[in-house]
Amino acid sequence: MLDKFDQTILAKLQATCEQSVAQIADEIGLSTNACWRRIKRLEEDGIIRKRVALLNEASLGLKMTVFVSIKTNEHNAEWLETFAAGIKALPEVVEFYRMSGDIDYLLKIVVRDIEDYDRVYKKLISVTPLHDVSSSFAMERIKSSTEIPLDHL
Repeated sequence: MLDKFDQTILAKLQATCEQSVAQIADEIGLSTNACWRRIKRLEEDGIIRKRVALLNEASLGLKMTVFVSIKTNEHNAEWLETFAAGIKALPEVVEFYRMSGDIDYLLKIVVRDIEDYDRVYKKLISVTPLHDVSSSFAMERIKSSTEIPLDHL
């Protein structure tokens, strides 16, 4: 169970990983060692998956976000293994979900432009047989966050 110190540490790390453990400890009223041990435990418990730098896609020339809905007639482990391996091999696919409801899989793809998406699309449809592939192009990003809400814990 997470206490208030753990929640505060997680909130600070989600906002920015630039602060040192000593700075975080000082701000929340813990010793540096106690704060470091808590962070290590949160990592060991799998609560902290990874610490990364978040990049600005547009600054890198990746100005198009595409959400791809996929339907399939195949629902067996062998097909899923082949499909998942093929999708994971496409670096442009930044998120990949198996869904409930009308669609089977949802992909989030980040590319330069429509021609770049067409290149990725051709790779996508060559991975394994698909029943239906539908693409939606994001017009505007209104909200995007990597921060998990912690207030309800």
